[in-house]
Amino acid sequence: MNRQHRMKLLDIQSRAFTEGTIEVINEQWIFFDEETEEATSLDEYHHQEIEVFRINRWKKGVLLESGKICSANETFYLHNKDLVRIRKHLVYSLERLFEEVNDESFIQFVTTLNSLNFSIYDCLYCYNHLSFLKDESRKNGVNFMIFDNQEQICNVQHHFCYFEKSNDRFEFTLNTGKRLVIEKLIV
Repeated sequence: MNRQHRMKLLDIQSRAFTEGTIEVINEQWIFFDEETEEATSLDEYHHQEIEVFRINRWKKGVLLESGKICSANETFYLHNKDLVRIRKHLVYSLERLFEEVNDESFIQFVTTLNSLNFSIYDCLYCYNHLSFLKDESRKNGVNFMIFDNQEQICNVQHHFCYFEKSNDRFEFTLNTGKRLVIEKLIV
């Protein structure tokens, strides 16, 4: 698996976008979050990926100034009351953790998290101890993650030991008391 396959798995995650509508108010583009009903200036999302719902499909591009969107093969403009979605950012330490774990462990972690009805975009907190061990030949420790899908909370402990073998063990604990442990050993 390469980076492109990992990105594809990230792209199909639920709750990966903040959805809402946009309006022009006092000559300024305002984004109204559908879920929270909060209003923010669209200027906060310049140079970020945005999708606009047009002709029964989502058109993807990068938001530039004054409601201008640039995609791979065209440039188009926002209209008042357009339905848009803006890609959420991952928690920085979780994103760095994903770069450290091998492909098999990454897939196993994400698919298990999804099977519990959580998305990686539900991450509220991630402590990545692995990032502090870059110069170590033997990497051993635990990472902690907390996910909230608006219905349940999931705590994940990632026990790792990277030396002669790679060992990743993920312990998932839900607020209901349900527990799940998966382990990946690579020789």
